[in-house]
Amino acid sequence: MENKANKKDIPSINGTLRAHSLQIPEVIWKAKGMLVLGRRIKSVLFSTDIAIIRNCNADAVLAVYPFTPQQIISQTIINASSIPVFAGVGGGTTTGVRSVIMARDAEAHGAFGVVVNGPMKNDIIRMMKQAVDIPIIVTVLNSKVDIQARLDAGASILNVSAAANTPQVVRDIRKKFPKVPIIATGGPTDESILETIEAGANTISYTPPSCAQIFGQMMDNYRADADKADLTNTATDQALMQMFSILD
Repeated sequence: MENKANKKDIPSINGTLRAHSLQIPEVIWKAKGMLVLGRRIKSVLFSTDIAIIRNCNADAVLAVYPFTPQQIISQTIINASSIPVFAGVGGGTTTGVRSVIMARDAEAHGAFGVVVNGPMKNDIIRMMKQAVDIPIIVTVLNSKVDIQARLDAGASILNVSAAANTPQVVRDIRKKFPKVPIIATGGPTDESILETIEAGANTISYTPPSCAQIFGQMMDNYRADADKADLTNTATDQALMQMFSILD
């Protein structure tokens, strides 16, 4: 007998052109999620690619990139995204007052939260907390981080990114801080994602394939079907072409 306890009869409606959008692994929906400014977030897409952001079913975007944060990049992603954006504002090479200004500007542009990297000093987090009213998401790289000091400085959410050690780091944090909101990287497989959820992560960050990888797969399919493709115009195509010729 089919186990219906973990399944819900949820209607699914898709457009023809949007039916091939990027889907996050279904196992992520097992996460409890967290409420951020009234929005329940179980999945976070780790990407700055606007095309992927606009064509995925994640709950939010983690817009962090390996360059000096720039207002125009954050603003563009926030404006183009149809889901909440957590914007990176530094923590490594970019820090100090510049990061605080970046956080303030990200809030003004509509970010749901700002993300600081592991090296960010607590004094800067404290200063940032005074400047913005949106959550400050602090990245945790290992179990040696003084979590209490981070929380005292103003961290609202922890973002655990410890590679293969992520589930263990989440467990260590959860033992001492049972209620702190945790985003964590889920890893490459359903099993690793589920392990991270069971370790105590509220929300899973998912790294999607690149546009180049997705496009490469599409081109392989196009090449495979090229010999049998019917390239003649359909009646609908011909009618549309005639309509546009009249408009010209």
